[in-house]
Amino acid sequence: MAIPPIFQRLGLLLASTTLALSAQAAELQKIRLGINDSPQNAALERAAELARERGVAVEIVAFSDWNTPNLALAHGDIDVNYFQHQPFLENANAQNGYGLVPIAYGVENKVGLYSKRVKSFAEVPDGATVAVADDPVNQGRGLHLYARAGLIQLRPDAGPKASLQDIVANPKQLKFIELPGPQLARVLDDVTLAQSYPSHILAAGTTDPNSALLFSDDEASGHLYALRFVTKPEKADDPAIRTFIQVFQNDPRVREAIAQAYGNPQLYSLAWLNRQEAAR
Repeated sequence: MAIPPIFQRLGLLLASTTLALSAQAAELQKIRLGINDSPQNAALERAAELARERGVAVEIVAFSDWNTPNLALAHGDIDVNYFQHQPFLENANAQNGYGLVPIAYGVENKVGLYSKRVKSFAEVPDGATVAVADDPVNQGRGLHLYARAGLIQLRPDAGPKASLQDIVANPKQLKFIELPGPQLARVLDDVTLAQSYPSHILAAGTTDPNSALLFSDDEASGHLYALRFVTKPEKADDPAIRTFIQVFQNDPRVREAIAQAYGNPQLYSLAWLNRQEAAR
């Protein structure tokens, strides 16, 4: 039985459309991005949507700890990650021999000292239990905050990786407990003070992220603690990764998503605006 011409033309049209869509899908460059739980995730998802319009399909892979994203990247399970600052990366490379490289700046999160028990450092009682991060880099950042608060003194040569062993004066005999960074926001009911990121406080909903008794001075650190996009050396100039970073850094819709997530511009900074290492 002959097929009427109109159906022949319709069939050709459908076939052409299917081929065009298939070709378009095939042309998409695909990358896998590893992240951690953060208010920035909504902005990263928005950037992924916008990157697709520029031919890049981004699959976001969420991790629940600070170690697996680098392990996954080193093993080739993901193409790029975004969760760590430069000192953390250097420590991970030194300990594990990853050889991973930072390729662009992202958002810099403030870190603060939070409390639900006291409203000033003068109210901190003798023998109080306080919390710091258990990894070498973020612990150092927290201890320098405790020192700025006047609660402890560190060795004069204590650098970014200061540890509890670098405390040379502890007049209130504070008892330090060490916890994984993501858990610090959840212990405020159990300690007098805790080091934490406003982004983690916001995600945990344990207190007002604006209520820290003291915040870090990120301008003074030269944005050392800004989050970085990190990958393997051979992928440092990967066009798909670079396109995604350009969208994240430059599209106003992504910046709006970042601003909405934090709710207060004092809690973060866009580190790439003051650096020469923005995405090429």
